[in-house]
Amino acid sequence: MINKESIIRIDNKINNIIDNKKNIHEILKQSMKYSINAGGKRLRPIILLEVFKALSDKSIDSVLNYACAIEMIHTYSLIHDDLPAMDNDELRRNKPTNHIVYGEDIAILAGDGLLNCAMEILIDEIIDEKTKKASQIISKACGVSGMISGQVYDVVSIKDEKELDLLHQLKTGELIKCALLSGAYLAGATKEKIDLLYEYGNRIGIAFQISDDILDVEGNEGKLGKHIHSDEKNDRITYISFYGLKKSKDILKDIIGKAIIIAKKLNIRFLEQLALYILERKS
Repeated sequence: MINKESIIRIDNKINNIIDNKKNIHEILKQSMKYSINAGGKRLRPIILLEVFKALSDKSIDSVLNYACAIEMIHTYSLIHDDLPAMDNDELRRNKPTNHIVYGEDIAILAGDGLLNCAMEILIDEIIDEKTKKASQIISKACGVSGMISGQVYDVVSIKDEKELDLLHQLKTGELIKCALLSGAYLAGATKEKIDLLYEYGNRIGIAFQISDDILDVEGNEGKLGKHIHSDEKNDRITYISFYGLKKSKDILKDIIGKAIIIAKKLNIRFLEQLALYILERKS
């Protein structure tokens, strides 16, 4: 499902963007590139590229910068999630987390640097209404009404099922959904397809976080590249702690089934494969 050639193109482009920044402190550059180059499936940027490819006859090179911006935002969020004040994790993608290698101060600034680089990319790409809309969608998804509030829900007490779903939707779902929608807008998709992608994104984002919760309980640390039971260690409310493991798996299957129906309506095979991957993922 994951196109290795696309991963290489994304990685090369991001490294070139960072390397070409003027007056960047060498330690900051090293810290940013450390997390960017630590591995990863590049799922979110590839979602954007695959949706664009399915809905447009133009080359994905025309939207590669958007894909890179999303991956830089995602990597920034992981650096900050791993910090002692957040999840306090020492391992990410089978490597020491950024703050373990560079210290908490540099890790925070590296995360800030990646986020700001992404915003610079999005601003530079605005040339018409399509590019403006795509840039707005991505920037809002990672902002205070999106991923950041999701991270806040993750560190404060969750009171009920509604807040639990909101946590999942914001923290994980928004960045996945914005990859779907920005790819569609850049391709000039119809309103009908954009509405279906919105519906698909709402489901698949929550499903991805539920699968994360499940893997944190019964996953293999070697395959995951990070320690399991971190949610329990940090006393975090998850689908598992709220519903139990069996019911969480049943909820995941139900959501994935509905997402596949939408993917079939869109006639985008990649989105069917993505849904099945999330259901069956081991890492």
